[in-house]
Amino acid sequence: MSTGNDVRVSGVPDGRPIVFAHGYGCDQNMWRFVAPDFEVDHKVVTFDFVGFGQSDLSAYDPDRYNSLRGYAADVVQLLRELELTDVVFVGHSVSAMIGVLAHLQAPDLIGALVMVGPSARYVDDGDYTGGFSRAAISELLDNLDANHLGWSAAMAPVIMGNPDRPELAQELTNSFCRTHPDVARQFARVAFLSDNRADLAGVTAPTLVLQCSEDVIAPEPAGRFVHENVAGSAFTQLAATGHCPNLSAPEETTAAIRAFL
Repeated sequence: MSTGNDVRVSGVPDGRPIVFAHGYGCDQNMWRFVAPDFEVDHKVVTFDFVGFGQSDLSAYDPDRYNSLRGYAADVVQLLRELELTDVVFVGHSVSAMIGVLAHLQAPDLIGALVMVGPSARYVDDGDYTGGFSRAAISELLDNLDANHLGWSAAMAPVIMGNPDRPELAQELTNSFCRTHPDVARQFARVAFLSDNRADLAGVTAPTLVLQCSEDVIAPEPAGRFVHENVAGSAFTQLAATGHCPNLSAPEETTAAIRAFL
């Protein structure tokens, strides 16, 4: 399926591969300030998940993509087709858990995980803090169903943070609005209702958790939970605020990934 993922490869052909995966309603452009920095010594791969960006929308299968495992299977397929091993998989937001699932499906392919703003479960559960009540998630999904464009315009600034830089929120709004409404609705359900807490114990690759400050989508307790449940993982608190440091603070994000590698 990866022919439909608008895969782009750059950098050093025999360098260690580093693959950048985007979050909800986004595409590979979200990495344009980070990925080029790694081209000097890595083989850099960016792509769009099916249904997003320049991907082949005709390849979208509601059954396959009714769980994050479908996206993870696409990642594994993509890595195999490009004959990549010892991959550094950098996943933003929900792609952090897609990376976990891809690693569990094919532990021989992924040599390190970098999770940017990860959350193993967005809905609060007992003493677990995901950041959202079940009612809040239901309301969020209902609003998305009712008015995709209006929801995008309202939610993007909240997700992005950085109200002093409205151009960032505008870019995210535009990206959300470009996503096909049916894809946006299904992916939002799959992402916001997912629970990957039990999958964390299976991660054996060296892992970095990058936690943003004032992130309403993946608050610090959610990031700490991921860190505490992935054996031997590193935890870096970013000064960057909001949920998209790859856009709002690319230098800090790049430096943190570099320090880990």
